[in-house]
Amino acid sequence: MAEGKKLVIVESPTKMRSIQGYLGDGYEVLSSVGHIRDLADKRDIPADKKQAYGKYSIDVENGFDPYYVESERGKKTVAELKRALKGADELLLATDEDREGEAIAWHLLQTLKPKVPVKRMVFHEITKDAIQAAVGNTRELDLALVDAQETRRILDRLYGWDVSPVLWYKVQQGTSAGRVQSAATRLVVDRERERMAFVSASYWDIEALAAPNRPQGIDESFSTRLARVDGAVLARGTDFDDKGQLKKAVVVLDEAQVRELAAAIEAAAEASVTALESKPGTRSPKPPFTTSTLQQEAGRKLSMSAKHAMGVAQRLYEKGFITYMRTDSTALSTQAIQAAREQAVAMYGAASVPLNPRTYRNNSKNAQEAHEAIRPSGETFRTPSDVSSQLDRDELRLYDLIWKRTMASQMSDAKYETTTVTLEVAAGGRRAEFTASGTVYTFKGFLEAYEEGRDEKRSDADKSDDQALPAMAVGDVLRLREVEPKGHSTSPKPRYTEASLVKALEEKGIGRPSTFASIIDVILNRGYVTKRGQALIPSWLAFSVVRLLEQHFADLVDYDFTAALEDDLDAIARGEQKRQDWLQEFYFGSTDHVGLRNIVENLGEIDARALNSTPIGDVATLRFGKYGPYLEVPDKENPDAEPRRVNIPEDLAPDELTPARAQELIDAPVAGDRVLGENPANGKLVLVKDGRFGPYVQETDPPAAEEVDEETGEVIPVAEPVEAPAPKKRGAKKEAAPKPRTASLFKSMSVDTIDLDTALQLLDLPRTVGLDPETQEPITAQNGRYGPYLKKGTDSRTLQSEQQIFDITLEEALAVYAQPKYGARGASSALKEFEADPTSGKPIKLKDGRFGPYVTDGETNATIPRGEDAMEVTFERAVQLLADKRAKGPAKRPARRTTTTRKPAAKK
Repeated sequence: MAEGKKLVIVESPTKMRSIQGYLGDGYEVLSSVGHIRDLADKRDIPADKKQAYGKYSIDVENGFDPYYVESERGKKTVAELKRALKGADELLLATDEDREGEAIAWHLLQTLKPKVPVKRMVFHEITKDAIQAAVGNTRELDLALVDAQETRRILDRLYGWDVSPVLWYKVQQGTSAGRVQSAATRLVVDRERERMAFVSASYWDIEALAAPNRPQGIDESFSTRLARVDGAVLARGTDFDDKGQLKKAVVVLDEAQVRELAAAIEAAAEASVTALESKPGTRSPKPPFTTSTLQQEAGRKLSMSAKHAMGVAQRLYEKGFITYMRTDSTALSTQAIQAAREQAVAMYGAASVPLNPRTYRNNSKNAQEAHEAIRPSGETFRTPSDVSSQLDRDELRLYDLIWKRTMASQMSDAKYETTTVTLEVAAGGRRAEFTASGTVYTFKGFLEAYEEGRDEKRSDADKSDDQALPAMAVGDVLRLREVEPKGHSTSPKPRYTEASLVKALEEKGIGRPSTFASIIDVILNRGYVTKRGQALIPSWLAFSVVRLLEQHFADLVDYDFTAALEDDLDAIARGEQKRQDWLQEFYFGSTDHVGLRNIVENLGEIDARALNSTPIGDVATLRFGKYGPYLEVPDKENPDAEPRRVNIPEDLAPDELTPARAQELIDAPVAGDRVLGENPANGKLVLVKDGRFGPYVQETDPPAAEEVDEETGEVIPVAEPVEAPAPKKRGAKKEAAPKPRTASLFKSMSVDTIDLDTALQLLDLPRTVGLDPETQEPITAQNGRYGPYLKKGTDSRTLQSEQQIFDITLEEALAVYAQPKYGARGASSALKEFEADPTSGKPIKLKDGRFGPYVTDGETNATIPRGEDAMEVTFERAVQLLADKRAKGPAKRPARRTTTTRKPAAKK
């Protein structure tokens, strides 16, 4: 580094390149590539410190002092930064201006130990003006923010490392608990419990089309719905509670009554207007995006997962198109307000903006107002068409959403008029009243630019679509047609989507909006939640985990307690609470709080069997075992007999496993145990079965032929041949009976359609493809845990499909082995091919691997993030993914886990 330069350290390589161009030759901008160090793994703690730090990498007895170590990648990064710092005359720490960014800056300071002046440089957007202004307006490091982030990290380590082992022993290995992830999992499980307890109620009404008498050819018909009969209000879905009982006095008509009434109405064919009411109204725009609302809208409107949306937003920020995307603030700068108003006027006219600029107040818990809302960067906003050539598809879609929302937030209210009409019909001696509503916008205002999406609500079925009503007056007679009885059933609360779960977490004050994406990703990856379309469905594993936590760690999954932790962390960030004192109370307890250590040390006995059991009425018990959920059905005639086990379909949601559905599964004929035929090679019968771990084929001996006495007609028992027993050697083991050959069906096969030839091919696996002519080693094709593959000695290669196990020839197998094991192998299997990577100079390919789609240049592989459509990946996005992966360095190998025996709690 040239003498006299200033060293600027940012977090991201992408950001580094942009900022370097704005600052010029007097500065050198380098990247820390995120965190450079973290709490140590147990194996990285020196022997002389293991007694104090060995359990958590935190000395809980001495002020909760953390023991940090640099990662392997971090060591290389620090070495580069130290070399650059030697020639610098000033250090500018330009990490993100949030708690995590402040903590990264502090770790850099602790590790680099600079001898030159140090300043904290912060900015909310990466534009030339913003970066140059940030250089001239530096500040000191905010140690209160650092304390809050370090407290959060220590808290999460204590929580996870004390509670997760209990789950390993009592539920399943690989499960985990976390301060926020466990509360989020409980939210999803609680919603499913509500759905399981829900009792549906049925109700009927009548719909009809009404139209005023107009000249022929003019159709002004509109939809109406029966509202009252003889003055009594008809039941709607919202009139019933979750047990199917009425909450107020309304009339519930059954099908027969409604059909009789509908026939009388159809015969009458006319209705008179008895009431007509019009009310004006206004709608105001929503505030510009915060982190949370951006995730919600990207989910609703663009079908992006929270993680995907944040990844795209990160790219837009680093490229300089939007402001910082981790923010709780709904405020806009004066320049941004002016830019939004000017753009609205230019596009929609002077009336599209109110006289005075709009300001917004954030009502969510724990809001931090340090930043602006998320908006297009710069003092004037570029339109989506202006930037379309510089962005990939997802970036453009999200930018368009942010641009529209920002502009709409400064626009005028929409004005509308809602008209409600009541129609009366005399039908069969009864008085039936229909109602209809219609809304007409007299001034669209902000709706010209943007309208916020909405989450599904169970009352939606009772709402009529917006419609325009014709001109009418009280006393007018209207024609009725298409009179149709309608049956309805109440529905439970809809399942959470990622968007509605983010909203619920924010409303309850659980976690930080910047962590919501990672929280949802964790509960998906842990198998606690799966997605059906956009809906989040909890697994039975999640039920067991939440049940254990509720019974033995009640505070830790209590919503109010979890939110209170966030309040306390905010107090630490504001300097109102001391980190050490707070951790002391959380871990060791106080008069008001039991303390995590006391909870863990006094757990007592936990009945794992009861914990993993859920009664399904009086039909069966659902149990969650090592290999997943199953129904346990006792033998009523012989209660002491081994209960029968019944598999549960993988796609069956917990609320769908009703007693009636469980009985169907129990009564269903067992798929499998079907004889496919005889193996001509050995005379054994080949059967297909459906076992607990999936369908499979098995060989079995044919039943012995029966011999019949011709005179008596009796069956003569077949005498088993008796051989003289061989003399047993002392201490010799008893010879085990040979096990029948079995083979699992491929994923593409079904127990209903598999034939004998295919079964015999499965039983003969692994299949020998041939001998390698050079080494004379046999090459075999077989199926494994991660899919089909070839094997030659210890060298294995992935096959592209299961069918190749049967079909691949020796020549094709040799061709696979002739290619490098990593990199160019499988070129023909690429989903997409791009130009050469600017760094490596090698062509980039999009492939589908055993762990999902990824891009590779033959040297570096980068997984396509969860929720991102692999087929929508562009060349620019592929280059970015590879650059990010190179910057992170090689993945750290996980430490080998050693199990220890948990001692029972001491009796009091």
